[in-house]
Amino acid sequence: MITLRQLRYLTSVARHRHFGRAADECAVSQPALSMQVRELEREIGTELIERRPGAIALTDVGLDVAQRAAQILTATRELVDFVRHRELLSGRLALGIIPTLAPYILPRLLPRLQAQYPRLRLEVRETQTKVLLAELAGGELDSALLALPADAKDIETLPLFDDRFLLAVPSTDRLPARGRVGIADVDQRRLILLEEGHCLRDQALAFCATKQRDAPAGLGATSLATVMQMVANGYGVTLLPEVAVDAEARDARVKLLRFSAPEPGRSIGLAFRRTSPRRKDFEALGQIIMQTLRASPAKAAK
Repeated sequence: MITLRQLRYLTSVARHRHFGRAADECAVSQPALSMQVRELEREIGTELIERRPGAIALTDVGLDVAQRAAQILTATRELVDFVRHRELLSGRLALGIIPTLAPYILPRLLPRLQAQYPRLRLEVRETQTKVLLAELAGGELDSALLALPADAKDIETLPLFDDRFLLAVPSTDRLPARGRVGIADVDQRRLILLEEGHCLRDQALAFCATKQRDAPAGLGATSLATVMQMVANGYGVTLLPEVAVDAEARDARVKLLRFSAPEPGRSIGLAFRRTSPRRKDFEALGQIIMQTLRASPAKAAK
């Protein structure tokens, strides 16, 4: 008989393409994991993994079985959620969040969540959108806080708030502090962006490239903190999300300018599997996120 353990081991091998790393993830010995996968192959009646010296690969059938196994494991977790989580925001909830939101929302959100929902055990995963959506679809995450739209199969989204962009320039920049700026005021040759893979980079390029075709500055930073230090030291300019203003724009060497209407920005929301039985939890989480942001609004240029 096929067991959930065997399916879990197979999906781990499919993810890592390595028996040792899969065994570590599943907290079992490599021989035990390998034996269970062999038993699964005998039960199904075909080879799922092509074993070669120093490497492994999944057969065509193995790839299909691993994909179906991931769906079964996700459905099983959702069944458990349906039974266990009758009380709003209680038990374990795995939340993913993108790096351009995590440092600015989590420190304010987590104490409020703990006080209001003491039986909630929140597990947080911070990484880029593509990884979050894959882990959400695979059942490793329950929900993800990210920039919309989130184009992924069987994923539903709940819009929460709009996060406007401001132009951050050195304080010595010629642009007036109280004026409004337009796309033409952004010197794209001096534009500092996050590295490839961050959705904020794509959003900034989509906004700025409509009028200018010059390449941005040759720096791909891993955090907004790095970008803002470069701006403070006169290296360039950047687009700063309003949610990050309190944390990243306290340096007197940086000047923030608002854009003329319509102001550029991004829509932030929660993503979750359409089949999840915890929609009420996600709606409640969305409400407390918005309450948290309203309680401590960012101080930006008027």
